[in-house]
Amino acid sequence: MSWIQKLYETYERCSDAIEPVGPKLWPVSHLVKQAHVEVVLDPNGNLRKGRIKLLEGAESETLIPATEDSASRAGAKIAPHPLCEEVSYCAPESMPSEKCAAYMDLLTAWCESEHAHPKAQAVLAYLTKSSLRADLAEAGIFPLTFTNKRGQKAKVADDKVFIRWRVEQIENPCSGTWQDSSLIEAWMRFDCASNPADGVCSVSGLTTRIAKKHARFVRYSGDGGKLISSNDSDGYTYRGRFTDGKDDYGKQACTVGFDVSQKAHNALRWLLAAQGYRHDDQAIVSWAISGVVLPNPIKNTFDLFDIDSSDIEASPTSVGTDQNFALRLKKVIAGYGAKLDPKEDVVVIGLGSATPGRMAISFYRELKGSDFLKRLEAWHSRYAWHQNYGKETHFIGTPAPPDIAEAAYGRRLDETLRNATVERLLPCIIDGWNVPHDLVLSTTRRATNRVGLDHWEWEKVLGIACALFKGYHTERNYQMSLETERNTRDYLYGRLLAIADSIEGYALSTSDEGKKRETTAGRLMQRFADRPFSTWRTIELALKPYEARMQAGSDRSVGLLVKRRKLLDEVMSLLNDLPERTSDAPLSGEFLLGYHSQRKDFWPAADADKQAANADSQAETTN
Repeated sequence: MSWIQKLYETYERCSDAIEPVGPKLWPVSHLVKQAHVEVVLDPNGNLRKGRIKLLEGAESETLIPATEDSASRAGAKIAPHPLCEEVSYCAPESMPSEKCAAYMDLLTAWCESEHAHPKAQAVLAYLTKSSLRADLAEAGIFPLTFTNKRGQKAKVADDKVFIRWRVEQIENPCSGTWQDSSLIEAWMRFDCASNPADGVCSVSGLTTRIAKKHARFVRYSGDGGKLISSNDSDGYTYRGRFTDGKDDYGKQACTVGFDVSQKAHNALRWLLAAQGYRHDDQAIVSWAISGVVLPNPIKNTFDLFDIDSSDIEASPTSVGTDQNFALRLKKVIAGYGAKLDPKEDVVVIGLGSATPGRMAISFYRELKGSDFLKRLEAWHSRYAWHQNYGKETHFIGTPAPPDIAEAAYGRRLDETLRNATVERLLPCIIDGWNVPHDLVLSTTRRATNRVGLDHWEWEKVLGIACALFKGYHTERNYQMSLETERNTRDYLYGRLLAIADSIEGYALSTSDEGKKRETTAGRLMQRFADRPFSTWRTIELALKPYEARMQAGSDRSVGLLVKRRKLLDEVMSLLNDLPERTSDAPLSGEFLLGYHSQRKDFWPAADADKQAANADSQAETTN
């Protein structure tokens, strides 16, 4: 039960963060619901004329008191919330229904107890007049179309319209029942007094009220999955193992205190909303027990640390790209470390579910704060590479696990496969494992299939493939900048392909033809990766017409051609010195590193050419 103990400790240490709405800790015996209508009353329980308001968007989120049964109700089960409720509970059409009777009994019991609150009493006084449904109809509430915070609209049945209350008092400027801390405390005391201690909590070791039902809505508002459940007394859950009766809710199996369960689940819900990752039914979060904000291990380097490639490459030339990135990364990690005690307990937890009603912990680690930051720094340093996520997002760093899954299996991959891939990568981040070799091979294969991908998607896959291959082979000490001294067959072949791509790409860019098709190097990239020696001859021969076009062009194109041909000859000379120069064996992912590094080395020169061309055109316009 270590996980629930850590979450309980987190709640206790972060209790000052309690707020009525939003990604904050919920109080015990409360939950947040989306209210559809707000009704304003005076202290005597009279309706303020014209003060029935339709709620939409984020303002509809309302903290409401709840019982243990009402927080877990589903289907046709009758279990009223004590104050804010659906119309079917607090405004029957004619004769009082079973729902209405249960609701009024609960609210009356609270209002007649020593823990009564004036706002709750005002609501009770209003409801005894049985005029709510008529008042709603007069205000034009029915039929109701609700717009949630995501802008989605849906029709709501009349009986399902959820009501929240506002009681305006001169002595209390806080009129909303969901905002009044004294009302929140009053309900918590009443709920506690109504449920005396009845067992020993397995987590705290104290004799206290035992939770009969545990919280839902942990990952998102409609989440029905539970981490702890003991209500399956009709099947084979207990038979032959425990002697608990039907109504003993698994006491012999496990007993968790009500406060411990509530606070632990509320803490987990809060952490997921504030700093977690969620996709479909998968949720992952890391946190410090003290509540200090930690970097999210599931994010890429750009989103996590805001380390921009332009800042790194603008540094003095005496410092290489790899060293400068490492310095920037270390500085950012040190910023987190300054706020986090090195001995602080840090927990990483992953959640998933196979069925809608059950949730499981699929990944769990406890470690010290210093170890967590060191491992996160190692992950982002080891798999760092130039990433191109589109026109607005270029950065040096490590891709996020969901992006790795898409790069390996395509954008249309099954959600189960995506979640499984993210889960497989968690030990690589937290425990320092190697990225699975099949992911390295899969991303490499997709990066070589340039024709099968849109240009922007191929650029993204290429950066991710290079990052994974570089990080997987740490013993080879690959650099992010061009390594002119690396004379391996695969790396040199990658450089050759980049040079050929550059020559033909430049020639095509000066004509309308360049807008219509890919270069020969791009179209034959997959074939080149499978049979480099024989395919290179085809690519080299295809360059001749484009070289002739550049030779007959401007002085700038002639100068560029001379530089590229000189570089091509240098690389060919290095390749010819290798004994395996005539081998037609398939290339490894290393050729992508050579290709990407050589192409990246061309970019500053290309930018200079564009600036010079713009300057020439402006001069001609001025003259």
